[in-house]
Amino acid sequence: MSDPATNTPETEAPGLDFDRDIGNFHYDTKYEHDAGVGLRPETLDYIADVKGEDDWIRAFRHKALKIFESKPIPTHWASKDLEAIDYDKIRYYLSTGQRPTRSWDEVPDDVKKTFERLGIPEQERKFLAGVEAQFDSEASYSNMKEELAKQGVIFVGSTEGLMEHPEIFRKYFGKVIPAGDNKFSALNSAVFSGGSFIYVPPGVKVKQPLQAYFRINAENFGQFERTLIIADEGAEVTYMEGCTAPKFETTTLHSAVVELVALKGAKIQYITVQNWSANVFNLVTKRGMAMDDAEIKWIDCNIGSRLTMKYPGVVLRGKNSRGEVLSIALAHDGQHQDTGAKMVHAADNTTSTITSKSISIGKGRATYRGLVTMPKHLQNCKNNTECDALLINDNSCTDTYPAITVRGDGNSVQHEASVSKVSAEQIFYMMQRGLKEEQAMSLAVNGFVNDLIREFPMEYSVELKRLIELEMEGSVG
Repeated sequence: MSDPATNTPETEAPGLDFDRDIGNFHYDTKYEHDAGVGLRPETLDYIADVKGEDDWIRAFRHKALKIFESKPIPTHWASKDLEAIDYDKIRYYLSTGQRPTRSWDEVPDDVKKTFERLGIPEQERKFLAGVEAQFDSEASYSNMKEELAKQGVIFVGSTEGLMEHPEIFRKYFGKVIPAGDNKFSALNSAVFSGGSFIYVPPGVKVKQPLQAYFRINAENFGQFERTLIIADEGAEVTYMEGCTAPKFETTTLHSAVVELVALKGAKIQYITVQNWSANVFNLVTKRGMAMDDAEIKWIDCNIGSRLTMKYPGVVLRGKNSRGEVLSIALAHDGQHQDTGAKMVHAADNTTSTITSKSISIGKGRATYRGLVTMPKHLQNCKNNTECDALLINDNSCTDTYPAITVRGDGNSVQHEASVSKVSAEQIFYMMQRGLKEEQAMSLAVNGFVNDLIREFPMEYSVELKRLIELEMEGSVG
């Protein structure tokens, strides 16, 4: 079957091959820089020294560490899972010493073969405007099409952005998500390394996506990338990120911070497809700020990890601004997908939409946690939230925790939530048409999320369906 718009057979669709086990491999790597195990003030100084950072960023790190140490573990959310993290056994900085190169040929061999196996160079040639590839703590490759650079677009790693574009970077860094926002944003602020810095000048519309790929290769490791994207007035950009890690028995921690700034009339679309292994704790803070007539859209697919806690948000600071979150979460045995969205209306005539779909398989648990706020002095603010959960087995679990605060007479909110099980009659009907039980179950699940998958770029949508099919193997019975 072919996509009529591209005449590309589904079996040959371009883009990341999100096979369930595609990231489950590990190469021995020689690291030039290793901060050692444990989190101490000396760890922060080591990172700052290796990077050659200015005094202000070193002070920023140390202040964040004190905030992290002062904040308790959020006991009201997934507390038993979080207690399993031993911060004294994690390595907070590892790098091969390689600065980001513009040529794949110059990437160190042991790093390059990882990204070649994941198909990243091929993607760049096919459909991307730029790629950044991060290996453990640092980017090994970063490149963008020449015509975008001529238009003034900046797409570099956060370290490079901090060093080479401080007048832009420092103005917005830590402003959307301050270090004290939560315990894990404080941890990231203390030890952050890697991530992307993007600036799109006024009126520039980046037609092809920019992509970053985050790879955890080491055992007992924490990855703490920091991404900052700024779309100036009337600018437009789409950014995609993919994430994988090998399956280790020990705990791996991923705690990123992503800040988006959409100035007047700008549009930012941020797409995430994660396929973490089941030993990863994925504790991420993502938030955007939309000014007058601006639009920020998060498209999020969460598959894999032991625990994911992620609630992309938009602060609708300007009049007529719009925010949207589309989220898919799939929780298998031993996994908890605690995901959702936050919409903070801070100006008149603002609109937000949240659409969340979750699938729980076996003893998997999926949780929707949402926040919508509208102060009483605002007028004509609107929100629509839809949360749909699908249970595959009798032991599957799902929860919904919406927190909605609406004041004033001129604002409106709609919230709809549903929980359903795959219909035995539906499965029986499909089996009578020649499908095996697992195939019928997979078809039912894909039908459940199909309207959201259509929102993903074509390069991802087919692979997402394949990944869901692989996750459904063994779910029957």
